[in-house]
Formats: sequence, C-alpha cells, structure tokens
Amino acid sequence: MSARLGFGLAGAAGIGAGLWYATSPGKPTNSAFVFVKPHAVTDKTNQLVADRLKAKGLKITSEGTLTSEVIDEKKLIDQHYYAIASKATILKPAELNVPKDKFKKAFGLEWDAALKQGVVFNALDACKEFGCSAEELNSAWAKAKKAGKLEKFGGGFYCGLVDMNGKQLYVFNAFFMSMRSAFTAPGKSIHYYTVEWDESKLSWEDFRGKVLGPTDPAQAPKDSLRGEILANWKDLGLSSEPNVGDNGVHASASPFEGLAERMNWLEKRCTQDSYCKALVRAGVKEATIKAWSVDPQVKIDGGKKGSLFDQLEDLNVTACTEKMKALLAMQ
Repeated sequence: MSARLGFGLAGAAGIGAGLWYATSPGKPTNSAFVFVKPHAVTDKTNQLVADRLKAKGLKITSEGTLTSEVIDEKKLIDQHYYAIASKATILKPAELNVPKDKFKKAFGLEWDAALKQGVVFNALDACKEFGCSAEELNSAWAKAKKAGKLEKFGGGFYCGLVDMNGKQLYVFNAFFMSMRSAFTAPGKSIHYYTVEWDESKLSWEDFRGKVLGPTDPAQAPKDSLRGEILANWKDLGLSSEPNVGDNGVHASASPFEGLAERMNWLEKRCTQDSYCKALVRAGVKEATIKAWSVDPQVKIDGGKKGSLFDQLEDLNVTACTEKMKALLAMQ
C-alpha cells in the first residue's frame, strides 16, 4: 500500500466527503480506518455505523465515499489485499518469485519454458486473454481445483492450469477476481470513516471484538456493528443476509494497518498522518513504513519469519509502536 497524492487532492476530485480534523501533536491515539463494504452500502447502514461509532466513544475524524471506478482505476482493493492481489493483478508472472521445482513437479513443464511460450498470466490479464468475466474465470478456476490442476506456492500464492474457451493457460490467484469485482463492478462503492480514540478507554481488541464484531456476524455480539447489521439487514436495505465474506463492515486490525489503509485508500502521505509521524519520531524510517505497509514476511522471535501484520494485531498504539521498534531491531 503506497502513498500517492494526499487526501486533499482526492477530496478536491470529489472522492472524499466531509472534513479532515488534524489530530493533536501530543501522545498518539488509537486510529483506525473503517468502511462499509459494497454489499451493505445504503444510507441507513452508513448512518447506523456512524451513530454506533460515536456512541461507543470513538471520534470520527473524516468520512466519505469511494466509487467503484476510483477503486478500480487506482487499484485500491488490490493494494488492500496486496499479498494476494500482487500475484493476481499487480505483478506480471515474470516478476513473481515462482519456485521452479514446484511448478515443474505440479505441471510437468519448466517454468522458463512456460514463460517463453506465453501461456502464464496473472488473473487480470487472463480475463482479457480468455475473453471472460471475473465470475466465469472463478468458475473455471474451481474446475481446475477439482481436477487437481492447482498448486500452492506459498501463503496467498496459487497457480492453476485453467481450461476455458478453447485455451489452456497457467493463471495466478484467479479467485481474487471475484473478490475484486465486489468492489469494482459498476455502481458499487465503499463508505469510509477514519476514527480515533483513547487507548486507556477502549482497547484495540475490544474495538474489533465488541465494537466491530468477529468475522462471522452470526457469532457477533448483538450490539456490535456486524451483529446489528445482520439482525436488521432487511430494514437497512441490503439485498441479502450478511455472511462471513459479506459481513457488513471492515476495520483495521491494528494501528499500523490503520496507517497503511489510510495511505492506500485516502492517499495520505506520512507528513499528513499523526501516527506515521509518531513512528518516524520513534526511529522507524518512512521507507520502512512504506515497505511494511504491504504486510511482508519479517524476522520474528526465534529467528523464524512471519507476517508483519500478524505480529501487530490487536495491539494498542503504544504497544504497537514498541513492537515495531523491536521487530526492526531483529531485521
């Protein structure tokens, strides 16, 4: 997730609505990025989310809408799911770190030969090559999986031999296209809020577990956002009942993810974000913040490697900053 132009330009272009309130330069506060998912965007849902965030003691510092056209053009959802999308839409196959031995074992063809033959594509380009929609590619991908023509190369990194419209192509992460189309199809949008609150009054864990609610809305507390949206989905104007995938609303899993999401969705530069500036003051360089905003594998305790985001999940802002400094020292 890379910083681009800054929220001021986005707002001037009609993308953002509402006002931006500068945070005080004192002790950093918990600050997150929250958005109503496309399937749930209605005036009633947007108002419910705003009302409940305020009722739980969170301060809404900005609010707005991002349309599917903008999300598609700027690849905002691709950056949001970077680990998956980098293989599906952002990078070309030749740019990927494909384990050649695994590719040969799975498909009986040398990786370099497949590249030379021009039969490997990311999911976005595969749609163009096949002349198909995201949904059609997803169906063909499911058939490849059922036929045993799918190989996992790593976390969020899959390749399948897809047979469609008289062609056989090796495609990376084709499943992402249907996820992407939920955000980029004509008429879709997200409605977002940036929020902040005092870590001593509400922990990040409770923000996610009690204010937002767990991933499965059926397991969410009735007074959580996901719980309320599930209970009232018809009255809110949703076309179908929320589920694990379409669970109403998204929220950052940590203060650092909140920063990464603001840099991506709102195009905020480090100098415009209070937490980014706080990290720089704490000794985390801006270049590191940018590199870490796409959830790379980093060295963790015991000399192993793991997801950066997983190391920071549910930490309050103070603990998150200290953890980032500790992780930086291990690299």
